[in-house]
Amino acid sequence: MEIICKNCRHVFQGNYCNKCGQTAETHKINAHFLWHDIQHGLFHFDAGIPYSIKQLFTRPGHSIREFIEGKRVKHFKPLSLVVVLATLYGVLYHYFHINLFSNSEETEFDMNAFNEWIATHFSWTTIAAIPFYTIGTYIAFRKQGYNFVEYFVLNTFKASQRIFAQIVMFPILVYSNSTAHLQMFSNLTYVVGMLLIFWTNIQFFNKISKTKVFFLTVLSHIIFLICFFLIFFIILAIKALL
Repeated sequence: MEIICKNCRHVFQGNYCNKCGQTAETHKINAHFLWHDIQHGLFHFDAGIPYSIKQLFTRPGHSIREFIEGKRVKHFKPLSLVVVLATLYGVLYHYFHINLFSNSEETEFDMNAFNEWIATHFSWTTIAAIPFYTIGTYIAFRKQGYNFVEYFVLNTFKASQRIFAQIVMFPILVYSNSTAHLQMFSNLTYVVGMLLIFWTNIQFFNKISKTKVFFLTVLSHIIFLICFFLIFFIILAIKALL
């Protein structure tokens, strides 16, 4: 049966227009249509975000490797996932007046203003840190057959993994805020993040031994820290000169 496309008026047969790609059957715009559009277009809650988070905490390295190799339909886009989770964490951080630097020694640098800036720009600072993680991964694991962009995707998913863990642990952070336990919580989140990185890398790089992955992961993290703090101190030096 021939169908006239409601979008481009092309005559076609089948379920999709072979000229513009629109479906043959278009639904009436009503409350059901709107909810369906929100689910699929904005959040994709039926599969995307829950599926990706579940994979990142059940089989992280395997699922990321499969995504890079082409198994992508069920996943939420990696950068979008980071933005959604980081924005949520930043809102919580700001709303509950979290200050990780409240016990810092007084310096000419305004740590309270810096803390507030991090809260309001958390998604951007998270994304900005991913290339530094990627540099470390690319150098340490350069013989494993992946390119820089593929390692960027790997580290983007790992960033989402760590942020979601921080969201789950957020009640502890609220309890520890402005107390002597705050530094202990910061150390705990760092350790949890490192354990997640080791776990993910061991699964992702499954063609080499776990011992080798462990030491290369340590090396990649050291490279990340060097790059990150180098840029950080350069920014501080430039700010001091202005």
